[in-house]
Amino acid sequence: MSALIVTGTDTGVGKTVFAAGLTAVLGACYWKPVQSGLEDATDSETVRSFSGAEVLPETYRLNLPASPHLSAEDMGVKIDLSRLALPQVDGPLVVEGAGGVMVPLNRQAFYLDLFAQWRAPVILVARTALGTINHTSLSLMALRNAGCEVAGVAFVGDPQPEVEQTIVQMCDVRHLGRLPFLAELTQQTLSDAFTAIDIEAIRRFL
Repeated sequence: MSALIVTGTDTGVGKTVFAAGLTAVLGACYWKPVQSGLEDATDSETVRSFSGAEVLPETYRLNLPASPHLSAEDMGVKIDLSRLALPQVDGPLVVEGAGGVMVPLNRQAFYLDLFAQWRAPVILVARTALGTINHTSLSLMALRNAGCEVAGVAFVGDPQPEVEQTIVQMCDVRHLGRLPFLAELTQQTLSDAFTAIDIEAIRRFL
């Protein structure tokens, strides 16, 4: 089994859409270990809809749309990292975190701690909007300080070549391409947009 972790610099940067496109193009399975918030479509449901891929069940399904540790506490649950070992599947596995790398899973551990335990390459999804240089640089620093292998940064949003190049140069990180905002999100439009992503560079980490 080869796993890739998809995380983001923040909530709402487009990592679930990126994960759906990546899962489809790799012919991978998808796993979201912890889902916080069940009122709207879950990330697993979104990925299944836009990738048609096999989606593994979440280990924790939490009602409150909040940080996983708060959502778990709201239900009287503590997230146990020992229950979050990477599942064994045939072929590639795309694993999506929640929010950013420093999102708490419980009062003792961040998602970053889990990523370090998994020892799988990480793709960082970052918006191109103002503030991304700071958020992306800090996220990359945290990942590397924890010993995580960073496959590269995938951007989402309008093109900002100078901003993107600044991150690539100053953080010495691979540019994996950029997804534009999609006015209509379907399997086909996502597949078409994903031609801008450097899939061959990503495959080398599998």
